[in-house]
Amino acid sequence: MAASPSTARRIVDISLDEQSVARRSPEVEHERAVALFDLLEENDFVLVDGEPGPYKLHVGVFEQRLVFGVHAVDDRKLRDIILSLTPFRKVVKDYFLICESYYTAIKKLGPSQIEALDMGRRGLHNEGSELLRERLAGKIELDLDTARRLFTLICALHVTA
Repeated sequence: MAASPSTARRIVDISLDEQSVARRSPEVEHERAVALFDLLEENDFVLVDGEPGPYKLHVGVFEQRLVFGVHAVDDRKLRDIILSLTPFRKVVKDYFLICESYYTAIKKLGPSQIEALDMGRRGLHNEGSELLRERLAGKIELDLDTARRLFTLICALHVTA
């Protein structure tokens, strides 16, 4: 039975390798939870030259590599996509630095400083999302919003180690 167009390009379940998850501040943990929720609510994700969805996705780090385990809804492994973490390290590190500044600013600074930090934070988030899309090109096709949510989840992993 063929997948319907609405589910053929869709992640319906996502999990993070809990051994890879870095424990961060409550604000970052909240962002991770929101990204997981939003990703399941709305996403555009399909394997290039692979079986259509819906998909289950497992994201983790193994031997200093980012691993996307893509499975069918019946848990059959469709493909493991493995990416080097090296290209992500600087943008993730910079993203966390500006996030820390942003969360501190919310408590102490005025609206214009908070807005400037938020613009920088969003800019780095977009940079990481575009990098993810570039690294997945030819393997997974995804829209920018899906890439943004996946980048947030990648930031939850031990990628700066």
